[in-house]
Amino acid sequence: MAEAYVVAAVRTPVGRRGGGLSAVHPADLGAHVLRALMDRAGVDPAAVDDVVLGCLDAVGPQAGDIARTSWLAAGLPEEVPGVTVDRQCGSGQQAVHFAAQAVLSGTQDLVVAGGVQNMSQVPIAFAAGRAAEPLGLTDGPYAGSRGWRARYGDRVVSQFHGAEAIAARWGITRAAMEEYALASHRRAVRAADEGRFARELVPLGEVTADEGPRRDTSLEKMAALRPVLPGGTLTAALSSQVSDGAAAVLVASERAVRDHGLTPLARVHHLSVRGEDPIRMLSAPIPATAHALKKAGMTIDDIDLVEINEAFASVVLAWLRETGADPARVNVGGGALALGHPLGATGAKLLTTLLYELERTGGRYGLQTMCEGGGQANVTIVERL
Repeated sequence: MAEAYVVAAVRTPVGRRGGGLSAVHPADLGAHVLRALMDRAGVDPAAVDDVVLGCLDAVGPQAGDIARTSWLAAGLPEEVPGVTVDRQCGSGQQAVHFAAQAVLSGTQDLVVAGGVQNMSQVPIAFAAGRAAEPLGLTDGPYAGSRGWRARYGDRVVSQFHGAEAIAARWGITRAAMEEYALASHRRAVRAADEGRFARELVPLGEVTADEGPRRDTSLEKMAALRPVLPGGTLTAALSSQVSDGAAAVLVASERAVRDHGLTPLARVHHLSVRGEDPIRMLSAPIPATAHALKKAGMTIDDIDLVEINEAFASVVLAWLRETGADPARVNVGGGALALGHPLGATGAKLLTTLLYELERTGGRYGLQTMCEGGGQANVTIVERL
């Protein structure tokens, strides 16, 4: 049976909205990690079969197949193609899946995967709003679809409504979410202070560290924030940060590992993606994790470390409750509540962090999952080698 290996992984620091990376063209963000990835792997870039990058809101500076543009902006060989993927917040993770699947199929041997997003320059859902304006539509991609309306009516489709629905269904209180958010910041600060992100980070200009973690936050400060929705529980502190950044990994076949003298970081053990209620939207990691573990013949206790995207605090707390995962093994270096969520890049960013944390701790299996627009969730299981 064919195998797929991750042989190198890097990411930029994650910049805050309006922060140190906000003025960097998205193609240059992507180019930065692509150059660093090829340098770290020590592979002739001309040997790469394809470049697959995730990116949402592919308009303006993110339009025109940014995977291809980033590769060329990096000064890398013109004969290597690129393609851009949009599976909403899971785009970077899906890029890795496509790369691994290409290798597992035997059709390609070296594939770069990752993602890039500059949310300072292109705000979330900007593409949907701009596309709707000339048509006089007000509900983004769902407006005007007879089939959608027949199936889902006029219910509001929004991440905040989905996060509130999860909190209500699982009985998750604002206080519990604030405790979790505070812990995320503390874990992120501790990981940074201990130098645990050093191997995965490739500084860009003066930005040498993640800008999101708040050393001075507290439960008192969080409690003073107003909910985003009237009568709701979710505040800005309980939501992932608007961010800028990029990440990339190199996936190789057994033949490529042998021919190029590569040392794998991990073997891809399992890949899957599942869907659920698109209105609640954000709870899909729960059934997706159950599906992945069953397909892999594993239980949650077999997993040494988990990276689940902290899109909202309620998402992770509901997932923890349903899976029975040990919280001490989940997002051990903090998550998006503290570190940020550069949409298209986060999937590859989380995998990069997971790989180096498995190496640091000596763990064997790592699981990565994240909620995605449309009520979807990818799951990746890797085995450290």
